Amino acid sequence: MCQVRAASGDEAPMKEFVLNYIEREKKNWKVLPTIIEGDHFQDCIILVFGKPRTAIYAHLDSIGFTVGYNNSLIKIGGPRIIDGTILVGADSKGEIETTLIVEERDDQKIVRCDFNRPIDRGTNLTFKCNFRKDREFVQTCYLDNRLGIWSALKVAETLENGAIAFSCWEETGGGTAGYLGKYLYEKHNITQALISDITWVTEGIKHGEGVAISLRDSGLPRKQYLNKILKIANDSSIPFQLEVESAGGSDGNALQKSSYPIDWCFIGAPEDNVHTPNEKVHINDIEAMHQLFSLLMEKL
Repeated sequence: MCQVRAASGDEAPMKEFVLNYIEREKKNWKVLPTIIEGDHFQDCIILVFGKPRTAIYAHLDSIGFTVGYNNSLIKIGGPRIIDGTILVGADSKGEIETTLIVEERDDQKIVRCDFNRPIDRGTNLTFKCNFRKDREFVQTCYLDNRLGIWSALKVAETLENGAIAFSCWEETGGGTAGYLGKYLYEKHNITQALISDITWVTEGIKHGEGVAISLRDSGLPRKQYLNKILKIANDSSIPFQLEVESAGGSDGNALQKSSYPIDWCFIGAPEDNVHTPNEKVHINDIEAMHQLFSLLMEKL
């Protein structure tokens, strides 16, 4: 999954991957979902199980780069600019594997790629995948948000009543969560959302100490809804940490800014080396994330 090239605005390959996975695996799921997708939902997917009360949102897109003039690179979202990073993609002339180069010119930082020909303007490039796993950690590019997708698909295996919305454009702030929330509210009266995404290791959030429940970032979830989630989490044996941040955002922000009364809470495993080819997440935190989402979808 981490090898799929799906930068913001180009989520179709990830949509295809997820749909193929669903078609292959749904026969083993407890409840067969209704699958909602098509041009009217752009590259998003909605799964509806039974009589849903709560929806999980997981974004399909990743950060990356767009090739501009003379092989210059323009950021998609907020990738870390690290000289020597290997990028991959494809244009009209074929497959591309190239190196990100940072140059200083007239006190300006120029970011470009080192390739043996001009790359087609508008081509998207993403980090080359180097997947590593040991007893404690998974490390690779795009754990944000392939782990969020993975967790949602694991929840789908046993989900009886609920919805899962796979969204787009989250990394660039122009997310689709607003119209997905509108559909789920108007068609199924869903007013509760859980954001399946990956957060950061910080001074207050550590590797291996459980999934993070975010009490706030740049958005402010409704306290009454947070209290319901915290009661369920506290009554369980699932390890979790409480996150409080002043910045950052997710699909939850798009839901909060919509005109629909949808409560939301961001829940995710913490990662180090954020927005680099070497994102790193503790395996125990991944498992806690899956367990807590499964429990909340049952209890909320």
